Amino acid sequence: MKRTFYSAALVALFAASAYASGSPFSAIYTFACNGGTQRIGACPNGGRPESLIQGSDGNFYGTAQVSMEGISEANGGVVFSLTPTGTQKVLHTFTQGPDKNYPDGNIPGPLTEGPDGKLYGVTSFGGTGNCDGYCGDGVLYRINRNGSGFTVLHKFCSDANCADGHYPGVMVTGTDGNLYGTTQAGGTGASCTNIGCGTLFRVTPSSGSYEVVVNFTSANGGIPSNLSVASDGTFYGIALGTTAVVLFHYTEATGSLQSFSVNFPLIDGDLPSSPLMMTIGPNGNIYGLYAIYAMDGAGVFEVNPDGSNLQLFPFYTTNPGRGTPYAMILASDGNFWVGDESGIAGKGYGDIITLSPADGSLIRTLQPFSPASALGVFPETLIQASNGLLWGSTIQFGKASENQFGDGTVFSVNAGLPAK
Repeated sequence: MKRTFYSAALVALFAASAYASGSPFSAIYTFACNGGTQRIGACPNGGRPESLIQGSDGNFYGTAQVSMEGISEANGGVVFSLTPTGTQKVLHTFTQGPDKNYPDGNIPGPLTEGPDGKLYGVTSFGGTGNCDGYCGDGVLYRINRNGSGFTVLHKFCSDANCADGHYPGVMVTGTDGNLYGTTQAGGTGASCTNIGCGTLFRVTPSSGSYEVVVNFTSANGGIPSNLSVASDGTFYGIALGTTAVVLFHYTEATGSLQSFSVNFPLIDGDLPSSPLMMTIGPNGNIYGLYAIYAMDGAGVFEVNPDGSNLQLFPFYTTNPGRGTPYAMILASDGNFWVGDESGIAGKGYGDIITLSPADGSLIRTLQPFSPASALGVFPETLIQASNGLLWGSTIQFGKASENQFGDGTVFSVNAGLPAK
């Protein structure tokens, strides 16, 4: 595979000037909870932000996982909006019902904007069951960008044996104007878990209807994760089986699923382990990050869209550990930018790294995160805004007022990248 990445190198030179004048990082908003050094108290605006997108209106939208810190049970969370200048608004708070069962969802996860301009999201728990904390199988909901019109569209595991899916993930918009997402369990496919191998589902914005369009099995992939939209609007995903890694391609117009076995080698008897996050590279190939269980290090892989010509680039870090990458994007400089929750340089608070598509090598490591930093610790999301700035979130700490404590931040990074 011949590649030309001259523009990426040139942009990197220009980006260096952005660092010369001081830190490129800015803390845009801190999620503050009521309480002191014990870090126990209510979080009226949410805590632990774990999802962030930029809406078509230029504002940012996301979810924060909890509404209270210091208790062991799962508890609520919020959907929020944030202007580029840092004005935050809570759009919806997930609260307990009369049976303490969070009927509208509990612990919100990935958020996306539909083609109708509304926000769609999923929760990890809630929806069904009468109990405290980690109860219920999650919901799929819709809400307007101003916070009105919150509606639960589907409660997962509503069907017998969770035939409608379980453990939902991020959604993407298809070429047909519908939303698609995966669940990592449930469905009618066998040989993966005791409640199915997972599903590919469709949400129709005009009606809000939910429908399973693919039931994954051990034959057509295994357990799915991640969806990435290609230049033609169709999308790809990775599925991890017990004996193979499968790349799948779904075409919305025909409803067809193609599955390609990717010839990942066994290393010490193991297949690559999660996270097998992926994205579409600058040359149209599929890229992602792989790790091997019980081995220090993580690396970039590249594979053709038909699953052929797999390349495993060397680990970009081997000492002191592999880190915990949570977000991987192809930025406008032509390089991959990764948010790593635990960091690759031993500090343990996370960092932002840049990787080369040419050979998977480490280009740059930014390490601004610490408990004393206004940015907080443990970055888990990373996106690029339309103006070229990188935005992300951390899930603990950040600067807060007296008698409060920071429970994560939204930050920006001026890395000198061109607009998208």
